[in-house]
Amino acid sequence: MLTTRILKWVIPGLTAVASLATTGVAQADVSLSKIFGSNMVLQRDREIPVWGWAEPGETVTVTIGEHSAVATAGDDKRWDVKLPAHKAGGPHTVTVSGKNSVKLENVLIGEVWICSGQSNMQWPVDSANDADIEKLTAKFPEIRLITVPQVGTQEPQNDFGGDGWQECSPATVGQFSAVGYYFGRQLHQTLDVPIGLIATSWGGSACESWVRRDLLEADKRYSELLARWAETEKSYDHAKAVAAYEKQRAAWQEKANEARAAGKPIPNAPRAPRDILAGQHRPANLYNGVLKPIIGYGIRGTIWYQGESNAGRAYQYRHLFPLMIQSWRDEWKQGDFPYYFVQLADFRDESASPQESGWAELREAQTMTLARLPNTGQAVITDLGEAHDIHPKDKQNVAKRLARWALAKDYGIQIPCRSPEFKSSEVKGNKIIVTMDHVGGGLDTFDVRQPVGLAVAGEDKVFKWAQGKIIGNDRIEVWSADVASPVAVRYAWADNPVCNLQSREGLPVTPFRSDDWPGVTIDVHK
Repeated sequence: MLTTRILKWVIPGLTAVASLATTGVAQADVSLSKIFGSNMVLQRDREIPVWGWAEPGETVTVTIGEHSAVATAGDDKRWDVKLPAHKAGGPHTVTVSGKNSVKLENVLIGEVWICSGQSNMQWPVDSANDADIEKLTAKFPEIRLITVPQVGTQEPQNDFGGDGWQECSPATVGQFSAVGYYFGRQLHQTLDVPIGLIATSWGGSACESWVRRDLLEADKRYSELLARWAETEKSYDHAKAVAAYEKQRAAWQEKANEARAAGKPIPNAPRAPRDILAGQHRPANLYNGVLKPIIGYGIRGTIWYQGESNAGRAYQYRHLFPLMIQSWRDEWKQGDFPYYFVQLADFRDESASPQESGWAELREAQTMTLARLPNTGQAVITDLGEAHDIHPKDKQNVAKRLARWALAKDYGIQIPCRSPEFKSSEVKGNKIIVTMDHVGGGLDTFDVRQPVGLAVAGEDKVFKWAQGKIIGNDRIEVWSADVASPVAVRYAWADNPVCNLQSREGLPVTPFRSDDWPGVTIDVHK
């Protein structure tokens, strides 16, 4: 989902760069992928891959410090080397030599993370809470930033354009991903090592746009989705859409002039069409245009904030999201690298009574990923959203919850990171006893002592608000005067749930349901 407010910084990324498929390949001189440059951070404690292009058969030597690696450019002009692992530190100089020489300065060795997703990951520091103060204090020369331009294409790209790596400073941080920066800052301040952050986000992007098309085509579960897109690809004519817009624009201009002369309100101008075939929804577009050029760069892991665009297809997301993660891991060839994601925040108006919810079903699909794939983690933020703004401005706490996962699971720091999750339920008379897992120091509430956000239903499947009582560290007793014989319990099951359960460490309880009754998105596949 993409609002008008963010178009001003999303649309510029739509610039056509199909020629980048051969960037570097057509050059006679030795060249490197854009992901390699001065000011970059290379991943510590593992082999360092470096690649680029040269004349076929040309010998290329890559050197960092006392270590060198040699490769020969193939018929496709590409060369690849792997340098030995290095400890954190720097600055270093990386030299690439063939018929010519390229020197990369001020290179650091540290921790590298990809920051990906849709608009809430793309949302810049400039638009987050306390942007003025945050920028004033963004003096971290050992945090390095790079943003991959937004390119949507069905043609796999070998490289990308745009700016290279930059040192984090008040002058450079403003347009960088807020969640990405705050996550990296927390790691840097805790670990005291250089941090490299690679931003690969596009507002409004659908999960399927980040997945190779052949993987989608191989699974019948995506046949309806691909069939819909096949119709669009066959029928959509962007030139025709532009021509129609120009006519509308001319007609509007006449009316605007007449209104202006008469002192009347000027009508709204028509919107220029966007080429949907080159956009962020089409399957595989962002895999090809944004992700593929950087696949293979040494990283520690990925943080991900996306789901809004897939909320109407939540059941599909149950397998689509894990497919995407696994495909990235397979192509990176770095094993099951960490993949930490943000669960959807609370959004839209609160409900007076328990309701079915596509957003709740999407949150459920995200939670399911934890059991389906190793080295995944979820930041629950049902307490951080804004009812009427799909882009909540508190990106600092979102980033901190992601950083907890990385610090605890990847860096050996003993801090809580996982929100409490539903484990089981048992009916006892007119009550349901819920047992939770991952409760840390025990279940608790914030703001009021009484648990809020619980609902129960009988055999009629009609949910009613329920009362709750924490019993022991990990159990909740739930009941409702309106349901004499409850069979199912839900918590925070709404677009914008009013809820207050948390661990004593302050991590919100993960929304859950004990039933498996068909949801509102179960039959939506396209």
